[in-house]
Amino acid sequence: MKKKRLIPVLLLKNGWIVQSHKFTNFKNLGNPITSVKRLSEWCSDELIYLDISKEGKYDIKRDDQNYPNRASFLDIIEDVAKMAFMPLSVGGNIKSIKDIEIRIKKGADKVCINTAALNDENLIKEAVKEFGSQCIINSVDTKRINGNYFVINSKIMKNTNLQIVDWVKKIEELGVGEIFVNSIDNDGVGDGYDIDLANKIKKNVKIPIIFCGGAGSKEDFSKLVKETDIDAVAAANIFHFSDQSLYYIKKHLFDSSLNFREPKIFEI
Repeated sequence: MKKKRLIPVLLLKNGWIVQSHKFTNFKNLGNPITSVKRLSEWCSDELIYLDISKEGKYDIKRDDQNYPNRASFLDIIEDVAKMAFMPLSVGGNIKSIKDIEIRIKKGADKVCINTAALNDENLIKEAVKEFGSQCIINSVDTKRINGNYFVINSKIMKNTNLQIVDWVKKIEELGVGEIFVNSIDNDGVGDGYDIDLANKIKKNVKIPIIFCGGAGSKEDFSKLVKETDIDAVAAANIFHFSDQSLYYIKKHLFDSSLNFREPKIFEI
């Protein structure tokens, strides 16, 4: 049986790694690389690294971070790839086949496409044809409105009026390898994952689902795995809260006889 995955998500905003709360409030945590090294050492199955910058600024203008200031996200991808001893998925501001090609050449194993897929479904078809489905993740941000889950264009925080189930079915038809779902309502709240949303999505598609948004304790991870058929559990903020948190969460999942690899700590 294919192992389930525990995947940390790092958010980059204007050169800084940040914590997010409901996609609107952000707290600077540190330079773009420190967390990558730590997560590599703590046996992360994969890493999703998302550029959520809107201003196009990446120079943190600080010389005390033990990291050189960079002018672009592409420079940062190269730095991250050198430190990420795990599969690396990169997302943010991908608008063309050329953008995908450049990110892969810089060291990304996969790319996450979000807004561009909403604007042009043909980009997904072309990307799958060019790079293979295993390389393409479609990222989807969703919010519950009047009892229904809608897809949100998080670039401009606007409701697309697409219902989540309809959109993930369409994404699957386009040929992507995985879907990365993030709950805006639960983002950064720490009250647990939206189990209803996870089941609703998973029951309507056959391709792997990476699910994110709401983790506040190790029990939240195991609850999601036990009560849904989600393929990968993702989280962002919780992995910044305590030393070796990823290792201990993975150990909890493994010790709970859930289908995860045994955790190990590596020296890098």
